[in-house]
Amino acid sequence: MTPVTRRIEGVVAEALLINADDDVATLLGDAAVGESIRVGDVELVAGEAVTKGHKVAIHAIAKGAPVRKYGAPIGVATAAIAAGEHVHSSNLHSGLSGTLDYAFQEKADAGAAATVDGGSFLGYRRPDGRVGTRNEIWILPTVGCVARTAERIAARAGAAAGDRIDGVHAFTHPHGCSQLGADLAGTRSILAALACHPNAGGVLIVGLGCEENQVDELLGEIPEWRRASIRTVTAQFAEDELADGCAKVAELVDLIEAKREPVGLDALVLGVKCGGSDGLSGLTANPLVGRMSDRVTQAGGAAILTEIPEIFGAEHLLMQRAANADVFERVGGLVNRFKQYFIDAGEPISENPSPGNVAGGITTLEEKSLGAVQKGGHATVVDVIDYGGQVTMKGLTLLEAPGNDAVSSTALAAAGATVILFTTGRGTPLGFPVPTMKIASNSGLAQRKPGWIDFDAGSVLEQGFASAEEALLDRIRAIASGEETKAEKNGEREIAIWKRGVTL
Repeated sequence: MTPVTRRIEGVVAEALLINADDDVATLLGDAAVGESIRVGDVELVAGEAVTKGHKVAIHAIAKGAPVRKYGAPIGVATAAIAAGEHVHSSNLHSGLSGTLDYAFQEKADAGAAATVDGGSFLGYRRPDGRVGTRNEIWILPTVGCVARTAERIAARAGAAAGDRIDGVHAFTHPHGCSQLGADLAGTRSILAALACHPNAGGVLIVGLGCEENQVDELLGEIPEWRRASIRTVTAQFAEDELADGCAKVAELVDLIEAKREPVGLDALVLGVKCGGSDGLSGLTANPLVGRMSDRVTQAGGAAILTEIPEIFGAEHLLMQRAANADVFERVGGLVNRFKQYFIDAGEPISENPSPGNVAGGITTLEEKSLGAVQKGGHATVVDVIDYGGQVTMKGLTLLEAPGNDAVSSTALAAAGATVILFTTGRGTPLGFPVPTMKIASNSGLAQRKPGWIDFDAGSVLEQGFASAEEALLDRIRAIASGEETKAEKNGEREIAIWKRGVTL
């Protein structure tokens, strides 16, 4: 990136050029009509009022020409654009189309990467060798009909448990009945994966009795080794389901009491996610999180990247880092399968960004994707897993899930993420089963919403990445060791399940 490091007389707005080949620069402050904008050694004049985070052309762009940002096309100019003119929805459109053919190119073998000591945190070692960042009991209802029952059990049993464990939490949802085939299987697989999470020392499964998602069938998808720390209640067959559930949680509390112990960063599984992005997300928060992905994977740990529709137009950056031809083909297959999912529904594949993204300066899906994939850093892509799958390899894993914040973050937790880094330019209070750190792309958001934001990545514009990188890594270690995130303090702990089929 080429940051602006000085102001000159008469220049009232600064902009940042990310790549020398780019056609646009991103404003770091608002510019009024006729005001000067400094981009490196170039001085432009704003052709109209342009808001912070939005783009201006650094030279004339012809109608029909590709427009580049991050060193890659983010769309096609729909009109001639003058230097200094605002580049946005009025003159830029997505260039994305349908599914694509991808060709793997063998890379020179660079040899095995050296493992770098990433320091340690205090975690909970589990019998299967994994490490949790919390020691909690999770209550999972099989069906929405007993969602409130699960919440009541959690409240009563949590109060009884006190501080013997880190908490008792019910994760409710409206699904589990009136579903068929793959749709029901998806609900069951995500619940089974959550039941295996290392942050859940014990799990209570609460069923109704007559639902499609039967307790026994859900248990059948949970490995035998895990079932010793799982209890079940079926409300229709229990004399008092509340008392029964609380008694079984009390059993689990006795079973799972444990102490934290020092473990290396190789024991961490980092989920990375962005939501409510703005024009600065791809310049500050997302690349900073990418550095965290690199630090964790270089230490021998794992990172998980998802939001497949927000990879469209940037998938080549991940495919270039595929560990081998098989992983390359699976990345391409997943992207094409997701595109076909939109096409089969009669929807355009580029119907993204959201209104909030657009207001924040993001114009096309390609632009959003090129900023979003930076959360994966430069780590080798070692695996591709389906929705409801669990991470099994060290390095960067690509997970099938949509861009929706709640659905994809739930999938990250189910896949085994023990901390989620969630970048945002607009802000959101939402939290998920595992500690979810909200990382602001701009300092204004961090100052305006201190009750939501855990870390201000806007600081990199003034201080650079090096100091922010160390500061964020310290915060991750602290939170992995038990310090609560803002979402945890606010009681924001939810799941959402990806429903894809008919409802009976």
